[in-house]
Amino acid sequence: MKLPGSLLKSTIIAGLGGLLFGFDTAVISGTTQALTQVYSLTPRLLGITVASALAGTVIGAMFAGVPGDRLGRRDSLRWMAVFYLVSALGSALAWNWDVLLVARFIGGLGIGGSSVLAPMYIAEIAPAQWRGRLVGFFQFSVVFGILLAYFSNYVVGLASLGADEWRWKFGVAAAPAAIFLALLFTIPRSPRWLAKKGRIDEARSVLQLTGDPDSEHDLQEIIESLKEGENGGGSERLFTWKYRMPIFLAVSIGMFNQLEGINAILYYLNDIFAKAGFGKVSGDLQAVAVGATNLVFTMIAMSLIDKAGRKTLLLIGAVGNALCLAGVSFIFAANRDQHLLIWLLIAYIACFAFAQGAVIWVYIGEVFPTQVRAKGQSLGSFSHWIMNFAISLVFPVMAARSGAWPFMFFTAVTILQFFVVLFVYPETKGITLEEMQHRLGIAPAHPEKN
Repeated sequence: MKLPGSLLKSTIIAGLGGLLFGFDTAVISGTTQALTQVYSLTPRLLGITVASALAGTVIGAMFAGVPGDRLGRRDSLRWMAVFYLVSALGSALAWNWDVLLVARFIGGLGIGGSSVLAPMYIAEIAPAQWRGRLVGFFQFSVVFGILLAYFSNYVVGLASLGADEWRWKFGVAAAPAAIFLALLFTIPRSPRWLAKKGRIDEARSVLQLTGDPDSEHDLQEIIESLKEGENGGGSERLFTWKYRMPIFLAVSIGMFNQLEGINAILYYLNDIFAKAGFGKVSGDLQAVAVGATNLVFTMIAMSLIDKAGRKTLLLIGAVGNALCLAGVSFIFAANRDQHLLIWLLIAYIACFAFAQGAVIWVYIGEVFPTQVRAKGQSLGSFSHWIMNFAISLVFPVMAARSGAWPFMFFTAVTILQFFVVLFVYPETKGITLEEMQHRLGIAPAHPEKN
């Protein structure tokens, strides 16, 4: 089946929210040393500076489901674009540390909201046979944004901009944020959100526009799934016994994603290299190599996620990540073989991108039915960001005491994740969003699908 042009366009534009998510996530790594000098930051204050954006992501993720349900997924993404734009300009122009923290917090609102709304929007417009790859495009956009941030930091670092270098590194993101905002006015609403609001004809039109091969059947399936919810699916509560399995899956995958240490490494990559004895420019250049690896293995995962399945990728990635993290722990504990650090981190990024990175946003969007999907997506994203916030706040303090201990902790959690996925997680590939709720025991199975 050929991918329809309107579906591809909508996916790419929504995915720009992921690009800005990735850029804002990683750009801080190239500014930590300058900010430490400019504002005389201790390790604790540096952690607060990095975590200021993550405080915004926690709140953005927690509450994004509210406008996502009321205004729609697409229209809520427009507000996320505004937050990105204000944050980029505010961080670049910050005249003191407090202003920088506020600007970073606003950017965090955009990141947290995008992590909920963009994957949910793509999941709801995508046919089942394409859903893994299309929602996976959001993660591709995230890692492309990370690579873009590392490359941008490297290029800006070569420009000899002196004391204002860190301002330019932050300000570059204003251009893609403005483009994202403009393009969001050219894509349709989610057909499942339209159906939830009773706008059936519009939902049918969007399904046809996005190339659904059996739009009428799928529309009826969407309507039936909404009817199965309490009060017609309009105000159903998430925290009920019947949603216990989707809640566990979303919360656990969000927490494991961060407790493997990915963003602690991405945020403090230059500091990790500096601790191992690398200089500023070489650290920036090696960060580009890490970002490129992230991108390549995300592309490989996107090509396999609908064939091999989500669970298989998670299991393979967990084994690779545990081995790499154990190796990094040894380097810092023994204070030897530092030349292997870059290779272990590249291998770690490859395994993470191939598994957790590619799967998380797909999986969270698949395990909840339409009537609570916005709330469920917010919950899963919240669990991801609250762990991110905690680890990013504590990591520089822990690393200052012992470079090995944080990586030992990440190794142990990754091993635990392997067994939880092996024994608990269901496979979701090739299943419609509506049929998924029957597989998880949320609603009785349709007779024709028994």
